[in-house]
Amino acid sequence: MGETNKIASKSPKDMRWAIVSLASIPLIMTLGNSMLLPVLPLMEDELDITKLQSSFIITFYSIVAILFIPVAGFLSDRFGRKAVILPSLVIAGAGGLIAGIFSTGSENPYLWILIGRVLQGIGVAGAAPVVLPLVGDMFEKEEDVSATLGIVETANTFGKVLSPVLGALLAGFLWYLPFYAIPVFCAISFLLILFLIKKPKEDKKGSDFKTFMKNAKATFHEHGGWLTATFLIGAILMFLLFGILFYLSTVLEEKYGMQGILKGAVLAIPLAALCLASYLTGKWIKSNGKLMKWITFTGVVCTGVVTIALYFSKGIVFMMAVFLVAGVGIGAGLPCLDSLVTSNMEKEVRGTVTSLLSAMRYVGVAAGPPVVAILLKADLIWLIVTFAGAALIAALLTLKFIKPPDPEEQKHHPVPHLH
Repeated sequence: MGETNKIASKSPKDMRWAIVSLASIPLIMTLGNSMLLPVLPLMEDELDITKLQSSFIITFYSIVAILFIPVAGFLSDRFGRKAVILPSLVIAGAGGLIAGIFSTGSENPYLWILIGRVLQGIGVAGAAPVVLPLVGDMFEKEEDVSATLGIVETANTFGKVLSPVLGALLAGFLWYLPFYAIPVFCAISFLLILFLIKKPKEDKKGSDFKTFMKNAKATFHEHGGWLTATFLIGAILMFLLFGILFYLSTVLEEKYGMQGILKGAVLAIPLAALCLASYLTGKWIKSNGKLMKWITFTGVVCTGVVTIALYFSKGIVFMMAVFLVAGVGIGAGLPCLDSLVTSNMEKEVRGTVTSLLSAMRYVGVAAGPPVVAILLKADLIWLIVTFAGAALIAALLTLKFIKPPDPEEQKHHPVPHLH
């Protein structure tokens, strides 16, 4: 099973184009969702819908993705990564095309947009999360896995950096143009995966469902404590990220009057810091499990501490500095979590386990904006307490449950065994 044999002699440098094709998936899927965020107010006017209705355009996508990601993980373990990714890209592209075509000229364009977004959510569930186990399949050395996961995470965060500006730019021509961009992006990624990711000559099917469940149960029996902690930490980091972005977006528009491309460019500042931190961390951590743990711990602590600083100053320069540091902290933690999970799972269950990590992150994505919206109606202190409290929980989970071996021990065991 799997789409690429592990070849010890091949390094990320030798497989650069395969890595580019893999990195295109999280980049494109992030663009397909996040670039709609700055366009929502315009959609409210064009479709005559409320703010709550416009939020469903994002929420439906996330909820569907959460539900289908574990299914896609099992299917990728059973039938192969590439066999799941390619149809998923087609479904995601079709969802964007439906939303674009029926957003004008139909009797109920809002309903058709939601249908398109549901299809897009199904597509992203089968594409982006499957990238993580595929990276684990491609390389023998854990430092190569970590470096490549860092690149993939960087592509994901770069999509977040680019999306507010690109969404505002496209909507400046036609408000529904971002929907048409989605199938174009998916087609590019489809072609890259089709031609640059090679299927092994001896490709065997994975376990049937009964055997798979037995293997999955054994995996969680052995690793359940640290796996659950890693899932929760990932969800908390994404909750903090999207909560911060929602807060920042609201403040920039309501307090400072920023809109359109300017607002998107300012939002991109902490995301650019997150992007750079993800890339550098992926290059740095190699196979050092202890380093992964302490980078994650330091990242979440820094994020929690700097959000407390918001209470003492509300100036825009200070606020941006706070969220710049938070972006670095979150960006440093994400590739560490990817590497810890991917490197420690047997191939037969790797797709399912990493898909659960992705699903939990979508829970954080879905929860961040509505929680912040509710807290913004109260005093700022409650928002700060929530952010700092979430970061504290993530830090405690890291300390308690993530226990990699010493680097000296790892020299004799290429893949760390967590307790």
